[in-house]
Amino acid sequence: MAARNVTRFVLPRFASFFQRFNATTVPLILRRRALYKSEHFGMFSTSPKPFANEASVTITFVDRDGDKIVAKTKPGTSFLDVAIDCDVELEGACEGTLACSTCHLIFSKEDYDRIPDKPTDEELDMLDLAYGLTDTSRLGCQVIVTKDMDGLEVKVPAGVADARDPS
Repeated sequence: MAARNVTRFVLPRFASFFQRFNATTVPLILRRRALYKSEHFGMFSTSPKPFANEASVTITFVDRDGDKIVAKTKPGTSFLDVAIDCDVELEGACEGTLACSTCHLIFSKEDYDRIPDKPTDEELDMLDLAYGLTDTSRLGCQVIVTKDMDGLEVKVPAGVADARDPS
């Protein structure tokens, strides 16, 4: 009785699913499945990886109270991500999409000159709305850590102005 119900009710409902498997799709599925072997799972992990094999960069954040927070990170990470990972009080309300100025950071003149990428026009427009703007201000979401930035010290401004909320 149970076999009859399977062929009568279940199989017709999944007919479109079973039609996908034919001589051309099965090799593609098997090839795709081979990509998801256990040794490949590390590529898709979001957990932090040890820095044993990679060169780490030390960055010091000076928060609003004047306390120094030392962060170790790898090159290629944005300052916003480093600050969030190390519990620095830096909001990043737009999550790095260059739509606010809440990740505003102030660099010293020497450290500002060490940043390889200069600010874009869009970043400068957002910086115009930032609280406590200086000549060496940048948005943390737009500055990417490089090996040359080891030992860099950056200051978090005393106030925050969110460009998305002009009130």
